[in-house]
Amino acid sequence: MAEFGATVDPEDIDRFAANADWWDPRGSFAPLHRINPARIDFIRARLLAHFRRDPASLRPFAGLRLADIGCGGGLAAEPMARLGFSVTGIDAGTEAVAAARTHAEASGLAIDYRVMDIEALAQTGERFDVVLGLEIAEHVADRDAFFAALGGLVAPGGMFIGATLNRTLRAFALAIVGAEYLFGWLRRGTHDWQRFVRPSEFVLGLRRNGLATTAVVGLGYDCISSGWSETDDLSVNYMLAAVWR
Repeated sequence: MAEFGATVDPEDIDRFAANADWWDPRGSFAPLHRINPARIDFIRARLLAHFRRDPASLRPFAGLRLADIGCGGGLAAEPMARLGFSVTGIDAGTEAVAAARTHAEASGLAIDYRVMDIEALAQTGERFDVVLGLEIAEHVADRDAFFAALGGLVAPGGMFIGATLNRTLRAFALAIVGAEYLFGWLRRGTHDWQRFVRPSEFVLGLRRNGLATTAVVGLGYDCISSGWSETDDLSVNYMLAAVWR
């Protein structure tokens, strides 16, 4: 494995490398496929308002650059490219990036995928109008380094949008005991509860690095419809938006 910075846990990368079916909606990443529509709706709505773009446009974000941190197989990067962004997706997993590139090429999408970590991207000096960090903060080995790099990636006037799991007993019961052990939705060992991030910790980490949080919403799962939607309950899954200041 290539050398990465303090944010990357090699064992975590190896666990994800064992799953090669990123684009199978019934495979190992089925939970991400189910939650993705709610994530994309939140992202699109916040960015339309922030950048004052036309919601009727098919490509409202043309001319803007977006970085997807921990992009995996490209489940968020591809919708962002279709919305007009010039997308850079990074991941420390070689297999994930290979899957992302293959799927993007087959879909006719030009996405700049790179095998690298957030610290290396920040060191390039590149800045992006939008930075996404979806379901990545709970896998980061050094959270302070992660937030510092984020602060260096968001361009003046830009926005960060993140999604993660709260460090609560309810999240432990549902996201680990339920999802990994009872229902088998996720491979066992996917998550380490001690790395889950409380909203207050996320907001403070962003603030210390020049990003002011403007919205925090929960994401709730409906067992009947098997769908996700926004909620006021932050106790398990939540998303947040922050702006450069």
